Amino acid sequence: MQGECSQKCYYIFIIETICVAWFSLEFCLRFIQAKSKCQFFKGPLNIIDFLAISPYYASLIVLDDEPTGKDSRPSGSSYLEKVGLVLRVLRALRILYVMRLARHSLGLQTLGLTVRRSAREFGLLLLFLCVAVTLFSPLVYLAENESGKILEFTSIPASYWWAIISMTTVGYGDMVPRSVPGQMVALSSILSGILIMAFPATSIFHTFSHSYSELRREHERLQSRIMRLKNANTSGESDTLNESESFTTDATGSPIKYIYKG
Repeated sequence: MQGECSQKCYYIFIIETICVAWFSLEFCLRFIQAKSKCQFFKGPLNIIDFLAISPYYASLIVLDDEPTGKDSRPSGSSYLEKVGLVLRVLRALRILYVMRLARHSLGLQTLGLTVRRSAREFGLLLLFLCVAVTLFSPLVYLAENESGKILEFTSIPASYWWAIISMTTVGYGDMVPRSVPGQMVALSSILSGILIMAFPATSIFHTFSHSYSELRREHERLQSRIMRLKNANTSGESDTLNESESFTTDATGSPIKYIYKG
């Protein structure tokens, strides 16, 4: 079994090496092409690319520093545990490869733009939930413990978990109020959660729809502009970009970056 696992791991390592080499080459070329090197490392997508690539090289360095059997020390086991923890954390960062899709996906770009534009709405949503959870958690705890039937709500902090899953309409069912006062509190918390989630969600959805329409228009305008440039180059005419265009090349090295107003 170990031989089969080692063979599979070897093949996976080869595939990962090829992918990381390709991503590293693309990252270096964009860095060389970038007009401003400092602005390059300030770009969110470039930071994600660096964090996604660096764990591979860091894991190679950590494995090279791993003590061998001849140099085993009394603290070798603790060292290996620390090395294993570092490797697990670094390998978990590989999920950032998925974030690279945002560079080529209109939907993910829309999602990121919506999150940035709706930061205040998300803050209000979190504030409303915190206030409501702080209100309903002690109420359901007191209602259930005064009835003396089933002590599922052992403490107020434990009731916070119930309030969160109830107000977000998840409802795992691991904690259920049994008394009539507790059920009344539960009904109030669920209705409050629906209203609290609905108010900011309307504004967030409107922002998402507006951002998607804006990005799609800019993308179509960019495609038509590229086609005109290709036709102009084919016919021998000159057609250059000007400052009035709504798109430009990114100083961070990305191929194209849209400029948003508002």
